[in-house]
Amino acid sequence: MTGTETAGAATIGSETISSYLTRLASRQPTPGGGAAAALHAAQGAALVAMVARYSTGAKYEQHAALVQRVTEAAEGLVLEALGLADADEAAFQGVIDAYKLPSEPPELKAARAATIQEALVQAARTPASLIGVAGSVVELATELFDVANPNVISDVAAAADAARAAATTARVNIDINVVAVKDPGARAQLAQETDGLEDKVVLAADSLAARVRERILH
Repeated sequence: MTGTETAGAATIGSETISSYLTRLASRQPTPGGGAAAALHAAQGAALVAMVARYSTGAKYEQHAALVQRVTEAAEGLVLEALGLADADEAAFQGVIDAYKLPSEPPELKAARAATIQEALVQAARTPASLIGVAGSVVELATELFDVANPNVISDVAAAADAARAAATTARVNIDINVVAVKDPGARAQLAQETDGLEDKVVLAADSLAARVRERILH
């Protein structure tokens, strides 16, 4: 999970890598695993776009439409993943703020409890969206595999592995929020929405990475 930056501060996507890593390494609740997961997905999508751009020209003319579509879609996924990094940060900050609400008198305690539960639900849904992005990255990389420039085929596997990391990290962030949700109905709904989301991504990413390695070695 991650948290919000101060008003007017740069988004994760616009800060330097060094600045982001310094914040990630600091003793602060945000950014954290949620931001890391989102950047895994963003890097995977960027790698797909790069491979696509190296798969152009006369040699690849018959696949030009596919390559162009993959390029544009991958660039969109980069932006979507970066947006989810900030959204995750905001969602976790919402959890932090909710726990800071007053618990006395009793009516405020009830309002605080409700706000905490709502914040936890949102904090679980943000990484669930990220798993969807990770799945789309793997799908694009898979489409590109058969037509990609062989000189950068290893980057198809790199993209798949980055997306896999995004999905499995997001899964952990879903779990840690779901277990804190006390309302049985809300927990059941979240479970229905998120259980097994990452499985398809992991299987597809592993399969694609194996295909890339097989092509390289044979």
